[in-house]
Order: sequence, then C-alpha cells, then structure tokens
Amino acid sequence: MFDMLEYALKHRKAIDTVTQWRGLGLRKFELADHEWELVEQLHSVLKILKDATLFFSHATPNLATVIPVMDHIDEKLTTHSLDPTYTPAIHTVLGITKKTLNRYYQLTDSSEVYWIAMILHPQHKPMYFKAARWEEDWIKTAEGLVQNKFKHSYSIDSVDSNVEVKDATASNKKVQCF
Repeated sequence: MFDMLEYALKHRKAIDTVTQWRGLGLRKFELADHEWELVEQLHSVLKILKDATLFFSHATPNLATVIPVMDHIDEKLTTHSLDPTYTPAIHTVLGITKKTLNRYYQLTDSSEVYWIAMILHPQHKPMYFKAARWEEDWIKTAEGLVQNKFKHSYSIDSVDSNVEVKDATASNKKVQCF
C-alpha cells in the first residue's frame, strides 16, 4: 500500500494527465485535489509502518526488539492523530489503527515471557520502562516476577532438589535394568 501511494505521488502529473483524456475512458479514476491531499496524508502516516517492516526484515524479531518498536509506532500514531493538519478521514484511520495495535499490545501484559525478556534484556532492564513512563507498580511486579522465577528455577535450593530427583530417577533406572 505504501509503495503504491509513493508511486502515485511521484507520478501524480502523469496520472492526472492520463485520467483527464476523454478518449481513454479513465475520467472516473481522476482524483480531485482533496483526494490527492488524502493520498499524501495517508502516505505520511503509513511511513512508520513501512519503516518497521523494513527494520524487522533485516533480522529475526524477538520480544526485546518488537516491544520498543510497538511503543515507537504508538507514539507516532498518537502524534499524527493530534496533528490538526490531517483531515478527519485520516484521524479516523489513525484511531482505528491505534485501537488495533493496542488490542494486540495489551496481550503482552499477560505474558510472563515478555515481562522477563524486557527486564533481563541488557539494553532495556527496568530503565526502559521508567523512560517509557510505565507505572512504578508494573515495573516492581515485573522485577518480582523475574526474582520469583529465578528462585523457583535456578536458586541453590532448587538446583539441589532437582539433582536429588535426577539422582533418584537415575538409580531407579539402574535397578530396573538389572
């Protein structure tokens, strides 16, 4: 979509010329000035999505890279939605787009993996959430989740009990083999 809009804007003069020829029967496709304005605005708004697509096409996305990009897209959509130079039609599109993005974005809140990945990522850690102005309670909950997961999975007590279980299982297998 973005590329088609970009192409149309680049070749606007040629498109206008061709659609104005009566003999070609293309007058019904001719765009009025206000329609070209919508094309320009939509092109401007969609650029952030095109940039995100290009960014993710160069590497394998993971939670620690997707979430900051989603934050950036949301910020840009918000900025555009408050821009009075955009037409009401574009504002409506932006509202629907933000609503759709946020519906998927909110699903990350129910994923422990997301919380842990963001807190443990060397580039982000809790500083990312503070910079993004997330609620302090949410940040503390995420940090607590990481600490609890570590205690239950990797602490010395947990490792000792896992070793004992494995040793007992291994000795049972040896007995059963004879």
